[in-house]
Amino acid sequence: MNTLISLSPSSLRKAADLQEKILELQGELGQLLGDVVPTIIVEASALTPKARKRKLSAAGLAAIRAGVRKRMAGHVSPAPKPKKKVNAALSAAAKARWKKAKAAGKTSL
Repeated sequence: MNTLISLSPSSLRKAADLQEKILELQGELGQLLGDVVPTIIVEASALTPKARKRKLSAAGLAAIRAGVRKRMAGHVSPAPKPKKKVNAALSAAAKARWKKAKAAGKTSL
């Protein structure tokens, strides 16, 4: 939330008065020292995050997307390997062995 919105009108007026005093004092200091002192004034719009945000052109975005597509083309995963088929006789023998072990109350062979 923006802190300026949450301030009361009297606080905003006080802040504006202080800003005016600062500008006046900086002007006097510049006259005394011959404009050697740099000013420290920053516009409020320069402080907002929106002012720092950059826009990306459509052509720039298209170039980025094309580059990503090009890089990802080399990372295509190979086709999955086919599952190995177990011999029906071996499968039946293993099932019988486990059936016998479970009947005996075992949890491992």
